[in-house]
Amino acid sequence: MDPRRTFRFPFAVLLTVAIALLSACSTVGALLGDDVRFTPMQLQHSLDRNFPKHYDKLGGLVSLTLMNPRLAIPPDGDRLRLDFDVGLGALGSDSSKPSGRFALTSALRFDPSTRGLHLLDPRIEQVDVPALGGAMNSSARALLNSWLAQYAREEPVYRFDNSLLDKLGSRRIGTTAIENGHVVVHLDQ
Repeated sequence: MDPRRTFRFPFAVLLTVAIALLSACSTVGALLGDDVRFTPMQLQHSLDRNFPKHYDKLGGLVSLTLMNPRLAIPPDGDRLRLDFDVGLGALGSDSSKPSGRFALTSALRFDPSTRGLHLLDPRIEQVDVPALGGAMNSSARALLNSWLAQYAREEPVYRFDNSLLDKLGSRRIGTTAIENGHVVVHLDQ
């Protein structure tokens, strides 16, 4: 038996396992470079775990339920797009069923207090609520804008887990950008 052949097999297996582990790791950038990249699918999974969300205003006279978030990052854009189904209720009517939808675009920022990526300068791009004649009235728009401001301030779109933060070690998170269809978190020394 050729000893070189015996050595090549375990080496090839080890190399294959190492490559598989690196490709499965979403934080390869943290291990190899100056940034961490997230795919739209990673952010979508995070959103799926955190919706639907229900909000009552005016002592429950008006309610808003946001459900079925859909995230997209245009390949040539610098903002992500979020589409939601929205349920509106008034005077005790049910808001758990979609009565329309809306879309927003936003940049992202990192917030160290939540260890997450939050909306930055979100803009409502499209609203379609057939029950309101296809457009939103002022009270529904105010409710939606109120939710959007609160959500951008308090709720991350994506929260960094402990294993990712451990891999970053002493490196600090710098700017966050949307580049080539990915969210890119740049790392400082």
